[in-house]
Amino acid sequence: MAAEANIWAIVPAAGTGTRMQAHLPKQYLQLLGRPVILHTLERLCGYPPMRGVLVGIAPDDDYWHTLSTSHLKKFLGTFAGGPLRAQTVLKGLVALARHARGDDWVMVHDAVRPCIRHVDLDKLTTAVGSSADGALLAIPATDTMKRADDEGKVEETVSRMGLWRALTPQIFRLDALRAALEAALTGNEDITDDSFAMERTGARPRLVEGFPDNIKITRPADLMLAERFLRQQAGET
Repeated sequence: MAAEANIWAIVPAAGTGTRMQAHLPKQYLQLLGRPVILHTLERLCGYPPMRGVLVGIAPDDDYWHTLSTSHLKKFLGTFAGGPLRAQTVLKGLVALARHARGDDWVMVHDAVRPCIRHVDLDKLTTAVGSSADGALLAIPATDTMKRADDEGKVEETVSRMGLWRALTPQIFRLDALRAALEAALTGNEDITDDSFAMERTGARPRLVEGFPDNIKITRPADLMLAERFLRQQAGET
């Protein structure tokens, strides 16, 4: 990536996390004594090339105001998200346009991936230096893949050749991602991640292999895993 390129981040955090079966949204659950989202923001705001980070929260969020973010020097504030993740990201891009240029790079990262490593962010920024279509962290599939029917029975075994599990962050030019999301939402597409919106436009984002400890906290057992990974990472440094 060119030295003059700007890097920003948007963190969609407007979801409720129903699969977690918790009394509050999963991004606010305690992890090593602090809310999950604070760990995530500290990783992003602590990344030296990062210019600024915006967080999208639900309009009726009752928890964000309890957090202390004064130590996050690159935190730009919050914006009201939408009912769908793609809508939240799009709103974030509109808000970020007040700070960033249209050709700046924007990382979109899940609020509940607190174990992201700076070395993986380095890999992403390096990858987009030779990929105008952007890039995303991912993990090659290693398990045997099964497709299930409506009753939860095996319908077929799917070859894992060439299959990857998409992670975040995913990084794209601000204007390009904004246009892709606007088009996808207008077409009522089910946008599962930002790369998919870009792919619809003909873009071919680069897959960048990341560390497997960059887990998404979705179920109760994931909190214990994230705690283990964070302790392990602290020991490595």
